[in-house]
Amino acid sequence: MTALIIVLCIILISIVLVQIGRVTELTAQIKGEREVMRDSSKWNGWISLGFLIIFLVSVFVSAWHYKNQMLGYGPHAAASKHGGALDSMFNVTLVLTGIVFVLTHIALFWYAYKYRWRENRKAEFISHDNRLEMIWTAVPAVVMTFLVVRGLDAWNTVMADVNSEEDFIEIEAIGQQFNWIIRYPGPDGKLGTRDYKLTTANNQVGQDFTDRKNWDDVIVGQEMYLPIGKKVRVRIIAKDVLHNFYLPQFRVKMDAVPGMPTYFVFTPIKTTAEYRNELRKFPEYNEPYDIADPTGPKLWEKFEYELACAELCGKGHYSMKRILRVVSQEEFDAWYKKEPSYYVSQIRGKDDDPNKGKVLDIDPVEAPQPAVQDTTAKEPTK
Repeated sequence: MTALIIVLCIILISIVLVQIGRVTELTAQIKGEREVMRDSSKWNGWISLGFLIIFLVSVFVSAWHYKNQMLGYGPHAAASKHGGALDSMFNVTLVLTGIVFVLTHIALFWYAYKYRWRENRKAEFISHDNRLEMIWTAVPAVVMTFLVVRGLDAWNTVMADVNSEEDFIEIEAIGQQFNWIIRYPGPDGKLGTRDYKLTTANNQVGQDFTDRKNWDDVIVGQEMYLPIGKKVRVRIIAKDVLHNFYLPQFRVKMDAVPGMPTYFVFTPIKTTAEYRNELRKFPEYNEPYDIADPTGPKLWEKFEYELACAELCGKGHYSMKRILRVVSQEEFDAWYKKEPSYYVSQIRGKDDDPNKGKVLDIDPVEAPQPAVQDTTAKEPTK
């Protein structure tokens, strides 16, 4: 029935369009071609001006309305130390391109109105205008040079790597269809070596367990934690197809490419609780999290930093989501102490353990058994 209604609607619209064409032809025959052209040009000119006003007003009103939800303003100011430089660069670019956007659209529709068809009007041929060409060549060149230099400065700041003297934590993010494997270093502060040839069902990262730096490494579950104010270096790797390591609130986005490790360095400056308190100030985030439960928690109460994949990596792409919690150093340390070593908890002593049968200094030391007194021994005879 729905298909039949759709077909009937298409047929009806086609008939209406045909009839409008016939009416236009009859009107032209009655009034004359030139009069019809004059009326049509006049209306097209005024409609162009009307569309220009409605279009520009809609653009600015919608941008202002959604600035706190979709454009990174208001509560969504960057939650990382470097994010301000990127936001500033985007703001400058938005202002400059916005000016060009408005001026070109005004010119486009104003010319459609001003130079509409009129009787006895002759077109003027201008082969070239040196001054005009100098202006529209020089101005974009200067603006582009300014944007490129500013962008290079931001790039060099954001992509600067850490040095060994800095206080930082290095973690590893490995993208695969369809999840992220997140590895933290152990108490030694160093990630162990890995080799893709060692990858098995129990060793999905391909850790080389002959390297003692791997013995204390931690592979976390669906929630990952980072301490506020501490620099983080993320090793980014892909096992199968192209992925993208994306933390939008931190302005972190980097491709994960099979066979080509990349990295990103950032410093969180807002805890999860602080970000929630920022959202709390805005009415759009005081709406119910679940519209079916209007008395339940608000949107700001359920907010979490999210690690996503920003590259379409297959049919399960939507499931590549991790929760990131930024907490104080004390909270991070408490969480970190509870996370077991992957080698000790999952590999040690099993068939995949290359150190099976060897005694390692990480093995628990068994307490000596107390001596048991033999009460059945007979006393010597006198």
